[in-house]
Amino acid sequence: MTPWDTAARGRFVTSDGTALHVVDEGPVDAPTTVVLVHAWTLDHTSWDRVASTLSRTVRVLRFDHRGHGGSSPAPFGTATIGQLADDLAELIADRVPTGPIVLAGHSIGGMTMMALAERNPALVASRVTGAAFVATSSGGLDALTLGLPAPVARIVMRGERVVNSRLTKMEHRALLAKPRLAEPGLRWLLFGPRPRREDVAAAAEQVARVHPASMVGFRASLSDHDRRAALAVFRDIPTVVLAGGADRLTPLRHSRVIAAELPSSELVIYPGAGHMLPFERGLEVTARIGGLA
Repeated sequence: MTPWDTAARGRFVTSDGTALHVVDEGPVDAPTTVVLVHAWTLDHTSWDRVASTLSRTVRVLRFDHRGHGGSSPAPFGTATIGQLADDLAELIADRVPTGPIVLAGHSIGGMTMMALAERNPALVASRVTGAAFVATSSGGLDALTLGLPAPVARIVMRGERVVNSRLTKMEHRALLAKPRLAEPGLRWLLFGPRPRREDVAAAAEQVARVHPASMVGFRASLSDHDRRAALAVFRDIPTVVLAGGADRLTPLRHSRVIAAELPSSELVIYPGAGHMLPFERGLEVTARIGGLA
């Protein structure tokens, strides 16, 4: 493969002209392709540990959502979960036009899978042979408390809205000039007790790469997300639901709702783990996804 070919494969332009950064690894002739879909404010590198192992035996496709990582900012009005589902459908049509697919989505990545089922059920039913919902939710995020007492949570959420109103006016990509300053807050918000220092630093670096206005747009879409009914499309597909027992962003009850809608799925709970299961429980997550592939 020439350098130009490599660069071309690392870039996919959606129908609305948004350039997405793509990473395609593993044997191109593998019978199954695993598509890893990352979380809000993170990027494809959050799947590094999972992909490095899976790509030894199967093809692994990763990409950065619009407004995240190495992808272009989301054009005005397109920072929505529904748009992410459309991006995913277009990427699959272009890069994996045939053959079985295993979808694994972390947080908003799992919500994107639900939106894909809602908007393109035939694609999911005909192509997806395995699904992993990792620390995600089918709805109800407008009532998020982060594990705080309700009065405190209301104050925190009001503060978030003030900060977000300022972020929408930022045009530059770097959200945090000094990611290390965000590490204490991200440690508390995203991780369970005693996370690895390098994992917290990696999460902070990913958050620093998100486009501010895009981040705020997706935050609103998270509050509007309600796709419990769409889970029915996955009922005949082998599925695992992975949850962190100490997850503040998508608490365990959200995973239980998903599992209840998918009676044949396997619900796996990792006590003490937070929201960042691909980091905190990388080996276990890899094994579960690999089992589907």
